[in-house]
This record gives sequence, C-alpha cells and structure tokens, in this order.
Amino acid sequence: MAATAKHYSELSLPPLPEVTIPDYYRYDLANGLTVYLIEDHQWPIVRGSVILRAGSRWDPPDRVGLADISGELLRNGGTREHPAPVLDQLLEERAATIESSIGKTLGRVNFTSLRENVPEVLDWFAEVIQTPAIAENRFALAQQRRQGLIARRNDNPDGIAQREFYKLIYGSDSPYARSPEYLDIANITLEDVGQFYDTYLHPSRMILGIVGDFDREQMEQMIQDRFGAWNPPLPPPLPLPVINSAKNDPGLFLVDRPNLSQSYIYLGHLGGTLEDPDVFSLYVLNGVLNGFGGRLFNQVRSRQGLAYSVYAAWNPEFDYPGIFYGKGQTQSSSTLDLIQALKTEIRALQQEPISAPELAYAKESILNSFVFNFRDSGQVLARLMRYEYFGYPSDFIFRYQQGVKATQIKDVQQVARQHLHPDDLTTLIVGEGRTLRELLEQESIPITSIDVTIPAPVGANS
Repeated sequence: MAATAKHYSELSLPPLPEVTIPDYYRYDLANGLTVYLIEDHQWPIVRGSVILRAGSRWDPPDRVGLADISGELLRNGGTREHPAPVLDQLLEERAATIESSIGKTLGRVNFTSLRENVPEVLDWFAEVIQTPAIAENRFALAQQRRQGLIARRNDNPDGIAQREFYKLIYGSDSPYARSPEYLDIANITLEDVGQFYDTYLHPSRMILGIVGDFDREQMEQMIQDRFGAWNPPLPPPLPLPVINSAKNDPGLFLVDRPNLSQSYIYLGHLGGTLEDPDVFSLYVLNGVLNGFGGRLFNQVRSRQGLAYSVYAAWNPEFDYPGIFYGKGQTQSSSTLDLIQALKTEIRALQQEPISAPELAYAKESILNSFVFNFRDSGQVLARLMRYEYFGYPSDFIFRYQQGVKATQIKDVQQVARQHLHPDDLTTLIVGEGRTLRELLEQESIPITSIDVTIPAPVGANS
C-alpha cells in the first residue's frame, strides 16, 4: 500500500552525518616532493594528482597565455619517451587517463587507473611531469585554439561583463585580470614552453596525492622509484604579484552591445582572503543574500520583478584579495532600478540586524551543503593538498564549519558595516548603449565607456 503524502513541514529527516577525515599518510621525499596517501578499497581504482606551483599570474606581460598553453601541452605534447599519439593509445588501451592544466594560481596533473595498471600508468604520469616533450604540431594547435577563443570572446554578454569587471577592480594589466591578445599568443614559442617547464617543474614546488585501492608500503616504493632520483636545479623563488588597490575605481562603466534587449550588471569592490578573521561571518552574510530563501531572490527577483537572475557574494581567495560583487540580468529599461535595488539590500545589512529565521536559513544552507564536499576520500585529499599548497592548517576544514556555526546576528551586521562599501562600488553594465545613456543622462549620472574591440590578429591587413 502506497504511503500517504505528507506536507514538507511534517517530514522528519535524520541529522546530517558528521564530517570526518579518513586516515591519511603525509611525508616528504629527499628532493622536497610532498606526498599524501589515502587507502580506499571500495573500488579497484587509483587516482592521483600533482599540484604544482605555477600559474598565469606569473606569465610575462607580453606572453599572457603561456601558462595556459604550457599546462595543456604538459600532457598533450607527449613525453621524450612516448610521443603524444603513442601515449594516447597506451592510456586508451588501459581505460586510464592523464590530464593536465594550469590556472591562475596553480597547476594540476591528474591520473586515473585501474588497480592492476597502476605501475604502468604511474610510469607515464612521472614521464609527463619530469620529461615533457613539446610536439610542434600540438603546440601550433594550442595556439590556434587560443586564437579562436579570442575571436569569440565577445559572443557572451555575461562573459564580457565578468572579464571587464575584473579589469576594473584589479587593473587591466593586473595578472589577476588580464586577457591574452593575438600578439601575446603569437609571441609564445616552443622555447618559452620549454623554459616554463624548467622554471616550474621541480619536486620542491609540488604536492603529490594518491587515493584508492593500493597497499601503502608498495605505493611508497613505487613513488620512490619514479620520483626519488628526480632532482633538477632549483629555480629562483616566485614572489606573488602585487595588487594595486588604487585600481579599484568607483564609478559607472558601460560596454555598448547594440543588439541586446537586456543589461548584464556587475558591481562591487576589492575583497579579502580566507585568512580574514571575519571570513566565516561573511560566508553567512552570503547565505542571507542568496538562494531561494535569500533576500535578493525574495526582494529583487520575486517581489520587485527586476531581475531574471540576481546574485551577490563575498568571494575571498587563498593568498590574494578576492572581490565582493553583486550581479544581475534585467531589461534595459530596469537597469538603474536593479542597480539601486542591489545597493539597497547591501545597505540594509548594515543598517538593521537580520532576523533569527534568516540567520538559521543561511547557516543551515551552508552547513548542509558543506557535508557534500566530503562524500569521498578524493574530495578530502584535494582539500588537504590545496590547504597545504596555500599554507593553511589542515584543520581549516573544521574551522570553517565551527566558524559558521558560531556566527550570530550581530556578527553579520558588524562584518557588513566593516567590509561592504555600497557608496564606493565599481559598476559595469553590458547592454544597449543608446537606451542606457538616455536613462543615465536623465538622472545626471556620469558614465565611462569601455571599448572591447578585439585587436586585429598579428599580420592582418589594417
């Protein structure tokens, strides 16, 4: 007999499971390589990952995109012993994968293998990291792919808005906001990629983590055999690029896209890092603003009908200041109303304490979703490695959870007053320029135009 349906308020749900960290083993090789191992015998699979200290923030100013291309070619360019097509075939025959990429602040090389194939796959994984070879045809293909991305980068209005907003906050030439141009990609050579590998591929700048169905002592020996004798010359240190906070200019900026019937809006200012003592209360503040029960959805989207989508976040980074931003999408005629509504909700957090139900909703949403970041050993390993890479304590996982639980109503108002600056926001609009300028002129609001014309490819006729 089918159960009688119940109203959601009558449902009784079990408490969420406690977050636990599986047993792991951490040690260092003599060459400086840090290793994390977690045995997990649930499935006959082994997964591994190397985090390497590299990133686009260290790209030379005239070769923006070097880290991105080098990260792709680290795997796709083949190794000195196994050309790329051969390596592709070997991995395919064993249902294994090796992948590589380099982002803004770190690089990754990952592998996945069935248990019985781990010795071979680990051999190739070590080759990719220690002896990469740069196939010229794959290098040319990587350049062509980036040129194609440049040509299409203005196709997505929200992509334009995010890109140009970050340039306004950090500065257009900042390593944290700049975009590659055709000339940058053309300047990158095979020799640059080789020099990149010499600079960044060093065991003392890497963390290796392996999780899965293996015996720890046997895995230690395999790692020693493949990485222990690797000891290249130590490259110079990598200081972090400096952020010029003076670039965070308040004001209103417009990117004119004549065929748009709606506006894409970003507004905000420079934020902080995860080291900020208020960071956990700021995450709760995020929860008050967002989600189906948050203020922006309830007030701006549902009651006022101003936005198709609306969102805001205090978005800290690990080792450089992040951004506080609000964003929304609305009809051109409602652009100023949406901007004002976002500012109103920010000010409201500063002027009046939030309600007890709002606090409970925000904390429960965060803590409930937090548990799902630890569904398997691989997710836990990734966090442990990332915390070590950026110099955070291994128990930061629990400090986050405890900090959210401890946040009170007064804390949310305090951090809103201290960290949010609604009168000093940088606001960017991507939309139909003529309509928007008329609206702004009626309100006597000054506006600065931003030109997003893509510079011509190298060698193109003027």
